[in-house]
Parts: sequence; structure tokens; C-alpha cells
Amino acid sequence: MLTIGDQFPTFRLTGVVGGPKGLDPKTAFTTVTDADDPALWKVVFFWPKDFTVLCPTEITSFGRLTDDFQARNAALYGVSVESELAHMNWRIHHADLRDLPFVMLSDIRRELSQACGILDRNEGVPMRATFILDPDGIIRFVSVNDFSVGRNPQEVLRVLDALQSGEICPSEWRKGDPVLSA
Repeated sequence: MLTIGDQFPTFRLTGVVGGPKGLDPKTAFTTVTDADDPALWKVVFFWPKDFTVLCPTEITSFGRLTDDFQARNAALYGVSVESELAHMNWRIHHADLRDLPFVMLSDIRRELSQACGILDRNEGVPMRATFILDPDGIIRFVSVNDFSVGRNPQEVLRVLDALQSGEICPSEWRKGDPVLSA
């Protein structure tokens, strides 16, 4: 599995755009690459499958924080191995996902999941992995949860704040709290 300090893999994926455009087949689809948003930090999170019970709880939690990530100059990308058509269908039929404000990317060939080392050997789907990348595409944070445990997007936002501070930040540090000195 890729870890801190590794370069995130190059990718070119098709996805369903955020907001109401993601529900219209004429405007729903876009291509996203690792070269997009070059000056931004990136938060890339993977979920195992669409149309499940746990995944939408995480996805909608990230969705509620999209403005907070954007305010920190961070692009948010959600990824699974389902097709962009499955993503759109899921959004149409799941009220909480209809107006999701970020792109849902399809890694249907499993190339990005494989390159990140997060493809579960038994299930053939990505683990619940989250990566924070600096503007150079270097992994600065990685976290993986068991299939049965949802992640905490608030914690991902807290870690992004700490990384962007450039300081030594203690446990449970929040933006504006005192930092440590060596």
C-alpha cells in the first residue's frame, strides 16, 4: 500500500459531477485526471461498492464538508470501482446523494485502486482508504478502515488543517489551537 511520502499515481477517470448536473445524462459525466486542480491539495477517498448501507453515510458526511475542504484549497474526489452509470443511478435513487457537491469517480478497471495498493484481495474492491495529497501529489496522510467501520471526515479535515499549518500539531489539535515547538 502507498504511504506517506509516496507520489500518488497518475490517473484518468470518468465520473459523475456534483450537484444537480450529476442527475442529467447530458451534463452528468466528466473526466478527471491527477493533473487537474494543480495548485490544490487533494483528498481522495475510496469506498467499496455503490448501493450499500454504510458507504452513503461516509459519502454524505464528506459532502456536507465540501465547502470546508474548498475553503482550505482542497479538491475532494470520491472513488469506487462501480461505473459512472452506476454512480449516477445510485444518486438518482438515493435522496441523500442527489445533490452531492463533488465528483464520484469510476475506477472500473481497478487501476487506481491497484496502484494505491488498497484493492482487497478477497473482495476485489477498494478498502475504505483516504489519502491527503499536497499540491505536488505527495501523500501526506493515509488511513484505511475495515469494511464494517465508517471513517470520520471531520478528522480528515482536522488533519488537512494540521498539515497545511506546517507546524507540529498535538493530538486533537484544531485550527487556531496552540502548536508545539521543538
